This record gives sequence, structure tokens and C-alpha cells, in this order.
Amino acid sequence: MNLSVLAIGMPGGMEMVIVGAIALLIFGRRLPDVARSIGKSIVEFKRGLRDVKQDIDTQSLLDSPPATNADQPAESTKPPRAVDNSEKPGTPAT
Repeated sequence: MNLSVLAIGMPGGMEMVIVGAIALLIFGRRLPDVARSIGKSIVEFKRGLRDVKQDIDTQSLLDSPPATNADQPAESTKPPRAVDNSEKPGTPAT
């Protein structure tokens, strides 16, 4: 049996234009208000996410234990300079 006959596919370009035209006829004057309220909702949601992230970061900094010596990197020590014994003291270099 052919499954494409039984299943309804995604709407194509022409179907989307028809749906858009119907939505414009139904919601014509209210569409800008709806879009504005959706935009405000998105901005408020992003602001809330940012505030929650900031609260979590602040709390994690307050809850973290102070750094110990084991947490800090070791100080780098330079090896002692090698002494050149090839020249004897008091002899001029050539």
C-alpha cells in the first residue's frame, strides 16, 4: 500500500501562502499587537534566564572553598647556573 496516500505531508509554499492570507484576514488589526506582546515576552524570558544564570554564578562563587596551597601552581625555580671550569682563574680569554 502506498503510504504517501495515507499520510498528510508538510505544507508546501502555496499552502503556507494560503494559511498566511487567512491568518491576516482573521487577525488583521490585532497582528501587530500580538507580535509586540510576543517580542516583549521573549525579552522578559531572556532577562529572567540572565538573572538566574547570574544568581547561580554568584552563589557558586560564594560557596566555593578558599584556595589552598595544593590548588595553587608551584613556584617555578630556575636550576642553578653551571660554572664554566674550562678557564682557569687569572688567565686571559683568547
